[in-house]
Amino acid sequence: MLGALGLDERQEAAYRALVAAGAAELSDLAHRLSLPEADAERVLRRLEQQGLAAQSSARPGRWVAAPPGVALGALLIQQRHELEQAELASALLAAEYRAEASEPEVHDLVEVVTGSAAVAQRFHQLQLGAASEVCALVTGKPIAVTGMENESEERAASRGVVYRVVVEREVLSLPSGILELSAALSRDEQCRVVDRVPTKLVIADGTTAMVPLTGRGAEPAALVVHASGLLESLMGLFEAVWREAMPLRLGEGGGGVREDGVGPDPTDLEILSLLLAGLTDASVAKQLELGLRTVQRRVKGLMELTGVSTRLQLGWHAYERGWVARSAPPGSPPSAQVAGVR
Repeated sequence: MLGALGLDERQEAAYRALVAAGAAELSDLAHRLSLPEADAERVLRRLEQQGLAAQSSARPGRWVAAPPGVALGALLIQQRHELEQAELASALLAAEYRAEASEPEVHDLVEVVTGSAAVAQRFHQLQLGAASEVCALVTGKPIAVTGMENESEERAASRGVVYRVVVEREVLSLPSGILELSAALSRDEQCRVVDRVPTKLVIADGTTAMVPLTGRGAEPAALVVHASGLLESLMGLFEAVWREAMPLRLGEGGGGVREDGVGPDPTDLEILSLLLAGLTDASVAKQLELGLRTVQRRVKGLMELTGVSTRLQLGWHAYERGWVARSAPPGSPPSAQVAGVR
């Protein structure tokens, strides 16, 4: 826990032991830390340099811990000062970069990244550097990073970056597809589904985008696009796909609007969401690990609950009651919103 202040595991363990004991002989401390006395002494010398420990003037060979409130407080102040200096240097470099790039050359507007490792690194950097929003179009065929390997997404989402993701229907049929999407929805990411996305795409803060260049059998490669007309076109492409995509609702706790205490439970909502995403009854049963008859029985129950006779009507009522939601294009008929139910 004290690694941020520059202490390694041995140093932290030694300081904690000294704090607990108040003071200790070198031999006793070495025994507690399971270290040779020479190694324990080196650790204590390092703590002494950092102002966290000192040798007793009354008893040579005895070490005393400095009060944590004072000693650690001083280290924290020093660390904050160093971080402020680094932040200032970063701001100055950013300003210098912006000044140099105020009229960028055409070749500076795009980067070509080649190689699986390089593509993966740039993909992670794009997400970790995002400040407000990441937009993505996802296919069922990852190039360099799979959904399960994308730790940067979780890290970015945990610090408040908004994710809007559109996946093509094939992703729902992958062994880990539902698991990955459930995890994303649990992080309050917004996920939608379409039959097919036009291309893989990720955009960070509307300022940088990344699209694949890989052909069949070729080495993984990607194009990184900076602020330009091309970037605006890619952002427009994402928004167009987003508007036409179907919202996805999965996982536990997906509550719906209930009337008079009666309404769909979380499993019902998962079934509805997958049906609206275009999956068949058999595919829904497989993804949710339910029996086919269970899925069909639940759908029938929802139809009875809403008083409808067709699944098309069920989809319409699901929107009307707020069980599922989607912002449809102005003027589109209700039937266009529920055509995925089958």
